[in-house]
Amino acid sequence: MNDRIFSIPPLSKGSALMNNIDTIHGQKTKLIYNIILLTAGTAVNFLLSALTHMLGLPLYLDSIGTIAASAIGGYIPGICVGIITNMINCINDPTSVYYAIISILIAVTAVVFSKKKPLNFRSPLHLLFLTLTLAFIGGGIGTFIPWLIDGLNFDNNSISEKLTEMGIMSLPSAQLTGNLIMDIADKTLSVILSVSIISLIPDRIKEKLHYSAWKQHPLTNEQTRTINKMQCRTLSLRTKIMLAFSSSLILLAAFATGISYVLFRDATISQHIKFVSGITTIMTDIVNGDDVDRFISEGHSAEGYAETEKKLELLLKSDEDIEYIYVYQIKEDGCHVVFDIDTADQEGSEPGDIIPFDASFESYIPTLLAGGEIEPIITNDTYGHLLTIYKPIYDSSGKCVCYAAADVQMQNISAYGRNFLTSMVLVFLAFFMVVSIIVIYSIEYNFVLPLNAISYTSEKFAYDSDESIHMSMRKMEELEISTGDEIENLYHAVVKTEGDVIKQLEDILKKSDTINKMQEAFILVLADMVENRDKSTGDHIKKTASYVRIVLNRMKASGYDISDEYIENVVASAPLHDIGKIKIPDTILGKPGRLTDSEFDIMKTHTRVGRDIIQKVMELVPESDKLDEALSISHYHHEKWNGKGYPEHLSGEDIPLSARVMAISDVFDALVSRRSYKEPFPFDQAVDIIRSESGEQFDPKVVDAFLASLDEIKEVAMSFGPLSTVYAVDNHVDDSGNKR
Repeated sequence: MNDRIFSIPPLSKGSALMNNIDTIHGQKTKLIYNIILLTAGTAVNFLLSALTHMLGLPLYLDSIGTIAASAIGGYIPGICVGIITNMINCINDPTSVYYAIISILIAVTAVVFSKKKPLNFRSPLHLLFLTLTLAFIGGGIGTFIPWLIDGLNFDNNSISEKLTEMGIMSLPSAQLTGNLIMDIADKTLSVILSVSIISLIPDRIKEKLHYSAWKQHPLTNEQTRTINKMQCRTLSLRTKIMLAFSSSLILLAAFATGISYVLFRDATISQHIKFVSGITTIMTDIVNGDDVDRFISEGHSAEGYAETEKKLELLLKSDEDIEYIYVYQIKEDGCHVVFDIDTADQEGSEPGDIIPFDASFESYIPTLLAGGEIEPIITNDTYGHLLTIYKPIYDSSGKCVCYAAADVQMQNISAYGRNFLTSMVLVFLAFFMVVSIIVIYSIEYNFVLPLNAISYTSEKFAYDSDESIHMSMRKMEELEISTGDEIENLYHAVVKTEGDVIKQLEDILKKSDTINKMQEAFILVLADMVENRDKSTGDHIKKTASYVRIVLNRMKASGYDISDEYIENVVASAPLHDIGKIKIPDTILGKPGRLTDSEFDIMKTHTRVGRDIIQKVMELVPESDKLDEALSISHYHHEKWNGKGYPEHLSGEDIPLSARVMAISDVFDALVSRRSYKEPFPFDQAVDIIRSESGEQFDPKVVDAFLASLDEIKEVAMSFGPLSTVYAVDNHVDDSGNKR
């Protein structure tokens, strides 16, 4: 590891200040471009809409700026243009507020289509689908809004009128079809003009006009998709916040709407009570109490009856909310009709007719018989669900002779409440959609993306090499998260922690490298101790280590599952293969001639002695791969493939691979080297001996690797001195090439 990992300077107050200044400057510039886009989009909506109105065209063209702003700037600018357009339209037409949801849906649709594929004339099918979708929103959903809000006056278009006149469709179907046809034409022209505007704006300007909410270094679309695919154990933070926000907002809206509806209904009833009270008061002025008995007895022929009835009829027609107007004389046998004005749906009773009391009036009969006043009554009897007000009419002596009464249908009042409720729901939906998109944007760019970016980058942090550590650290620092809140604090803490971890790792790796070097030095020192006792070995440990490396590399290249780390461990531990000879007596170790059987038995103990020495070392230095291999090599390098070796008589692959490779390296070097007890074998003769022992003394696969590497083997052997060319007959060695 080197210091270039820490080449990026740590955060400082100065650099943070500069970053903040750059960020503020960039935000101001972005804000200016966003304001330009909003202003231009709103202006386009109004100018083109005003133009169609001046020319008398049956089109709106009031969403062109919304579509263009959405495609260029994204959700927030597009929705803002649509909402601003609707709010300004409300100055002249208050019903425009109910169509805010249409503007929002148009903006969202334009963004979705522009994200899938850029809006240009090279994709006519894409533009066709966009046009039909927008027409469905404007002409389809938009048609149902006036149906939901009863009482608003919406004119039919010429197409719907034609379809109705021709009898092809009923009025609702004709209106829906006509609106769809008109809106297809409107949205076709709107899309064409929007795409034309978009194509005229240079790409570099579009980039500046696009609304960006990034609180970090912007990610590519692919990076964003990747980090958003990260799995959570339960619900994601995005979902939890949206659920909490949506449920809270919906509950609040439901509570507020419910209270508003109740207050509105009560206010409407109170207003109607005041209104009907006024009507009945006027009726008491119209009907002369002194004429009531004559009107009942003589009926329509009575003098002044027709004139009074005419005035009452005009009073009934003065407001569509009034359902019935009548004058009754209350007696014990029922209501004696004085006047009962005809309506479009029902003919009134004749003067003198007796109308029985409804059950709901029973509690009021005593008061009415006594000529007293009663409170407004809400009943649901013979004539429907009515709000009724009775007002006494007095004669000249001050006696109550009859009652003026007026009814209002409660269903009309309920209709006002439903219209109010529908209006509130439409406004709330528009508000909910706008706020939801803003909240989603805020959650996405202030919380989810920064947290996921930190999590993903930390998860992919690699510690396997200098280069990967450097790259991982740079990726983390390049996130440049600047949310200005706890998440930014977390980010800086993570960067600092990972920097500290890297420094600590560097120290660990340095110490580990020192330990490895100490182990290697220790191995060489031990091996050198043996070499110093047995002068004939010379450079034996160096050459055998080289042969081991050559053979293992060849086996790896041939497809054997051998790691570079394993090869390094075996090569490093190879010098310890004869460490056990340190306890062999000098008389045997330095004997120039053939060893006796008893002497050879003593010589063979060096394998067990070597094992014991290394085991003691391993107790002091645990978890050392090098010492693990040294133990295998020192103990088993005299085992034979056919099981006739020593000390454990292992055979085949029961013998560790490192020991099998060491066996060939050890024997070959013993054959080609000059020793106190023998002359060196020629290279070719030594190779023939190795080849002949394949499958007997040596592992055939290891022999194949050895024979495939003869050029390298010979180069190593020659690097330590010239090779013999004299054919050896009896050099006092056993079949392993060792002293016997």
